[in-house]
Amino acid sequence: MEAVRVRITVNGEEHVKTVPTCMTLLRLLREELDLTGTKEGCSKGECGACTVILDGVPVNSCLVLAYQCSGRSVVTIEGLARDGLLHPVQEAFVRHGAVQCGFCTPGMIMSAVALLDANPSPTQREIREAISGNLCRCTGYKAIIEAIDDAAQRMAGWVDSQAADEARV
Repeated sequence: MEAVRVRITVNGEEHVKTVPTCMTLLRLLREELDLTGTKEGCSKGECGACTVILDGVPVNSCLVLAYQCSGRSVVTIEGLARDGLLHPVQEAFVRHGAVQCGFCTPGMIMSAVALLDANPSPTQREIREAISGNLCRCTGYKAIIEAIDDAAQRMAGWVDSQAADEARV
């Protein structure tokens, strides 16, 4: 089996690994870097449980080969919290009871974070579209959509208050 050297930044930390050319990003994250928050569901790119953010874009890590990520940046669910505080999307999921069994939650949150990074004020239709590649069998999506909408509003308020604070200085 052929192997290649991969230099990848995951959650802000650079890693250099020698991996088989057939290894997926999902396997690299879970087996080589012990980041098990990214879930393996279907292994076919249909469920979204393995969604991570690759260079700012949400991707199904089961469909991306690890060597294709050399020189690139990945953010996983483990990389969202800062200084012991949950990301606003994570907080909103908890607040709205959008976690249920929790299996889809990491991928769903990563899709939501990517959406809000690209579009801080999405419509409900844009939220639905952004999470359309993530399957959930427990919540019926209502709580998830409400959580993402709430996070967008709270994040916009935080940004607005930060800008106001900076203007006063």
